[in-house]
Amino acid sequence: MIITRTWIEEFIDIKDISTDDICKTLNSIGLEVDSLEQISIAPKVVVGKVLEKVKHPDADKLNICQVDIGTEIVQIVCGAKNVDAGQFVPVATVGCRLSADFKIKKAKLRGVDSIGMICSSTELGLAKLNDGILELDDSIGELVLGRELSEYKLLNDDIIEIELTANRGDCLSINGVARELSAYYNIPMYSFENKITYNELGIGQILEIQAKNIDSSLTFKAIDLKTYKLDLISKLRTAIIGKYEENNDLQNSLTYATHCTGVLLNAYSKNQAKEDNTLSLFEIKKDENGFDTVYGKEQLSTICIDHKKVDLNDTTFIVEASYINPEKLCMQVFETKISTGDVYYKSSRGSEPDIHYGIDYLTTFLSTHGASIYKGNESFIEDSQKATLDITMNKVNSIIGQEIPELEVERILSSLGFEVKNGLNDILNVKIPFFRHDIKNIADVTEEIVRIVGIDNIKAKPLAIDEVNRINHTTNDLVKKNKLRLKACENGFNETLTYVFASRENLEKYSFPVVKEELDILNPIVKELNTYRTTMLLNLLEACASNYKIGAKSTSFFEIGTIFDVNRNESKAISFIQTGAGELEDVKNAGKPQNIDLFKFAKKILNTIGKFDLEPMTKIENDFIHPYQNANVIVDGEIIGFISKVHPSVCEDYDLSDTFVAQIDFDLIKNDLVKTSGYSKFQASKKDLSIIAPKTLAYKEIKDVINSLNDTNIKQYNLIDIYNDENLGEHESLTIRFVLQNDEKTMEEEDITNSMNNILQALETKLSIGLRQ
Repeated sequence: MIITRTWIEEFIDIKDISTDDICKTLNSIGLEVDSLEQISIAPKVVVGKVLEKVKHPDADKLNICQVDIGTEIVQIVCGAKNVDAGQFVPVATVGCRLSADFKIKKAKLRGVDSIGMICSSTELGLAKLNDGILELDDSIGELVLGRELSEYKLLNDDIIEIELTANRGDCLSINGVARELSAYYNIPMYSFENKITYNELGIGQILEIQAKNIDSSLTFKAIDLKTYKLDLISKLRTAIIGKYEENNDLQNSLTYATHCTGVLLNAYSKNQAKEDNTLSLFEIKKDENGFDTVYGKEQLSTICIDHKKVDLNDTTFIVEASYINPEKLCMQVFETKISTGDVYYKSSRGSEPDIHYGIDYLTTFLSTHGASIYKGNESFIEDSQKATLDITMNKVNSIIGQEIPELEVERILSSLGFEVKNGLNDILNVKIPFFRHDIKNIADVTEEIVRIVGIDNIKAKPLAIDEVNRINHTTNDLVKKNKLRLKACENGFNETLTYVFASRENLEKYSFPVVKEELDILNPIVKELNTYRTTMLLNLLEACASNYKIGAKSTSFFEIGTIFDVNRNESKAISFIQTGAGELEDVKNAGKPQNIDLFKFAKKILNTIGKFDLEPMTKIENDFIHPYQNANVIVDGEIIGFISKVHPSVCEDYDLSDTFVAQIDFDLIKNDLVKTSGYSKFQASKKDLSIIAPKTLAYKEIKDVINSLNDTNIKQYNLIDIYNDENLGEHESLTIRFVLQNDEKTMEEEDITNSMNNILQALETKLSIGLRQ
């Protein structure tokens, strides 16, 4: 939205307010200033009058002009086509510097002296009107020969461009912006005076308009433009907003009046109408898409959607002011997907609904510049009631966080076009103006008050929030689930989501439990998903197989979801699967990565769900589990799930290579807060023990013995080597590395020896095993 200072001054008195202050105000009330341009015409450009024009004897495109510049008559050679005797023109006199590299000097053009230059609008730094010289008129002020144009306020203007949000269609006009400034500065706007020169005939003597089943509000007037001429300032302002059309005064006048008032204005020539006896006939009806459309001899315009250019082959015109509710219009355009014209930008954001104000402003403007107006008008206006809100001052002030006097609230709202009445119990009855389509509730009304009061004038207060404890089992599960998801992704697993249904036949084929028939699905969506899943592993395996078919030789997935038991009781589990190579092809593996193995897979699971122990499964309950590569997952002595290689026969069924799976009970995974503890600052020692143990002895039993010592000096121990040969027979050598460290002192050799002897003594006493000799 573009405004100028002098244009705004026609609606409100701001002569004592600087342009910079106006820009700050616009920013503070939510009308963001995008740019400010201050036009200042160079010194020594004066008003001149062309007294005589003759052709240059040696150049067809040049004219020799005698120009009166007040103090003298100068001779100027001019090449503009539109220069003529009798015109008032801007003259850059000798010594004038129009730009940094353009200084006016005495010159000879084709042998003829030229003293000065007659300027175009662009040479003066004004908006472009034509390719010739600028013809002045008294719309800029009294034309005094020799007076510098820098003294004419209307030409030396400040241009402000405002960036509006889509809900502020009410500010897409000079009147709308002036209304905002009026509310902020508490300055009344000028009242509009309707001064029209009427034709002797009434509109009904030349025009008939037929309308039926329309949604638009419309009003029409007839005008005669035989003696009409648009003034210079109106042309320049229309050019400033980028919509000037050369040699089309009516179109420029419609654009000018629309920009002033916000009312959508259009015009049709009388010869475009149908002939109905002695009258011109226009019809307004729905088109094939349901939009209100004006028809004469042909379709002339789609109201508020697309206004065609005015036909200038006539002097009698019908001018139209229109309005449609923007919400209804936008919805209809969205549903029909029709193309729209420039006018839709304003109508979709909410044009000015007071169409009588718009048509009166236009006809007054046209009449002032020589047009005559036919008496009367044709109107089709839909009756509607203003929306009303009942608001309390207590609620308004609580939203603002500061007490605003009720009289100030009433003043602000009234100046913004709201109707405010006092009710009982400090209730204000507020009627919302038709042009504020964005005001829906008390919060919107309060925002209007805050805008004008100024957000910087609202004192900041600390916000006190008394939040109730909302932590429960559901929130804890959600936090745990998100942690597990992040950890799984960090360890190379991709999250997938499968149905809670599975194939009953496949579950039975691989010896998984199935839901009792009397509790099963009555109407499965497809045959392949005809029961509730009792495991996620079958679904994940099918997902890997589907990816393998499209070329993914290595896949890894996880899923957190619901599984069921035979009685259809629900539980939550997290399941993992990885098939194929354990890493990507790389130079380090010569492009031949090895397949994942059980311990690498188990380490990725550990990094995801936390620390656990593994022990061989004593009972294999389904055919997915490999008989020799399987383990229960144990935390604090409790089995929370299992991990296994998939049986080769199952992999063969699905055309997969080495595949590993794990299924963990979600509820049994710990989500405790990790607490930090102190660490020893003294040097640690490492000692290796190589012991001889029967091959049948599980390493877990050795761990249990070592743990039972509760030796605080033993910080860590790991099995690092297993060795056997013929000499050892049914025994094997296990090398365990211990990390010993005291929290209070540096361990001496005696302390280390005592700890290691205690370990050996316990192993010999409880398991009858000892050092390898």
